[in-house]
Amino acid sequence: MEQSIAIALSILVVYSLVLLIGKKFKLSSRYERKPRVLNTWSALDEGIDPTVQDKK
Repeated sequence: MEQSIAIALSILVVYSLVLLIGKKFKLSSRYERKPRVLNTWSALDEGIDPTVQDKK
């Protein structure tokens, strides 16, 4: 019984440390930024045909 409580407590501590470290570094948000200016390459990513804008 005491071992299972110790294991559960250690899992809880490790899980909370992983969450705190993940929030501190925020690695995923670094790669998910949208560009401020929509260029032809990012327009293609958004599904916009850049040749239509050039004809206007």
